[in-house]
Amino acid sequence: MGAHSVRQLAIFLLSVAVLFGAYVMTFGMPAQVSQLVGGAPEAGGNAGANQAQAGRGPGGRGGRGGNRATSVVVETLEETSYALVLRTVGTASSARKSSVTMSETGEVVEVALEANALVESGDVLLRLDARTQRLSLDVAQAELDQARDTLARYKTLQSSGNLTVTNVNLSEAEVAVRLAEANVGMAELALEERTIVAPISGRLGLSDVHVGDLLSSGDVVVTIDDSSKLYAEFEVPERSIGLLEVGKKVSVGTPTYAGRIFEGQIVAFDSRLDGVTRSVTVKAEIDNSEGLLWSGMTFLVRMLEETDPLPSVPSTAITWDRSGAGFWVVTDGKATRRPVTIRYREGDRVWLDTDVEPGAQIVTEGASKLREGAAVSDLSAEQRANS
Repeated sequence: MGAHSVRQLAIFLLSVAVLFGAYVMTFGMPAQVSQLVGGAPEAGGNAGANQAQAGRGPGGRGGRGGNRATSVVVETLEETSYALVLRTVGTASSARKSSVTMSETGEVVEVALEANALVESGDVLLRLDARTQRLSLDVAQAELDQARDTLARYKTLQSSGNLTVTNVNLSEAEVAVRLAEANVGMAELALEERTIVAPISGRLGLSDVHVGDLLSSGDVVVTIDDSSKLYAEFEVPERSIGLLEVGKKVSVGTPTYAGRIFEGQIVAFDSRLDGVTRSVTVKAEIDNSEGLLWSGMTFLVRMLEETDPLPSVPSTAITWDRSGAGFWVVTDGKATRRPVTIRYREGDRVWLDTDVEPGAQIVTEGASKLREGAAVSDLSAEQRANS
């Protein structure tokens, strides 16, 4: 036999020895091998003792044919609440904001647009050249005065018995007065629109409008932000939409004020999920009466909700087979596998849906060694008894 063949034989024998050693460590020494090694069993009680010894494996576990209980760690099934925490990023925007836009065309003759200045609703922001509009108002007013004088004269003549003024003449004079009044109203409105006022109270943004500029209809003059309240707009993923409720509290932070938390509440959320991101847009209102927060800031949003108490076990208690997840329940020293649905997982603990009642004894360590109906012994209980 060549050196190569001897090496192959040695490797084969070593592999067999390793596999046999692993089998013995896991399932114990087979009874037949034990009898060959230890000799024929003695009669009477010694034979039974030898059989028990042969069926005993490492760690006090029985082999496939042994009757000894499998040592496991058992824990009482308890119910605890799970804290659902959602963390996301949002953007701040003013609760009330306005872009002041021109509705008329004209030359700027007066400006009050200092950046970051606080203004009240109705404050004058700028004025346009209004000479034409004032002249139009004067013409309209003069026509109204003339129409009223004519109507008054007709009424006087008719009341004195003058037959030259008919009811038709009087009616036409009354219509002329109403038309003249409407013309005056339109002229006043045209003159009023030459003055641009703040539509809301708030803080002015930057503006590049100056005296002498010619503005056209549709030009944006300035923005105004009322930041006494801000909206934090953020996205919530589909898996967390159960947290959404109008009035629900949220906590927000910003890198500008690291470590400080601002409180708010949800005021609105979209009615459908985004088809691409599979998320829903949420808007929360944040009190900013101190004026610390600015529109456009990045917010770190946190939402928290505790569930109703749910059965909770260490993740080591969960085993898997073709039917799905499950754990082992110990009743009268016997193990029975029961199916479960994992609701939440955090660290080394899971929260479950199961029909097993709280207080049941659950195998938390050693579950992978069990078979249906296997006898078990609680290792932790034995250790407590020996201590």
